[in-house]
Amino acid sequence: MNESNTNCQWYYNLKYLVAGILFGIIFVKAEVISWFRIQEMFRLQSFHMYGIIGSAVLVGTASVWIIKKFNIKTIDGEPITITPKKFNKGQIYGGLIFGFGWAVTGACPGPLFAQIGTGALAVSVTLLSAIAGTWVYGYFKDKLPH
Repeated sequence: MNESNTNCQWYYNLKYLVAGILFGIIFVKAEVISWFRIQEMFRLQSFHMYGIIGSAVLVGTASVWIIKKFNIKTIDGEPITITPKKFNKGQIYGGLIFGFGWAVTGACPGPLFAQIGTGALAVSVTLLSAIAGTWVYGYFKDKLPH
């Protein structure tokens, strides 16, 4: 880590707060946090969410291609490395659990805070459950098939 980054003032992290607030506003305006939009997606009744997710996949794919093609470095000049991932059956189980939780609660980790910020305080239960699930995974990680 850069020495100048270790002695930063408290306001150094305000840019992350601003980025998070802007991201939340975009989620609200795009109706990504709407329980009804999420239910439409899982019932195959609307293209709205598939279009948003598909756009994100395309932007991510293009971004990774550009990073690799032009050997782009971080803002601190460090190389960006993307480690290849091996497939294992735990990814299927995890994806199913994630998708089931998303369908039941109408929330995935990205929009949780935006949903709470709009006053949907019942989503706090989902947030606490996500935190508990993360803790359980961390506790049993060494015993799970990887």
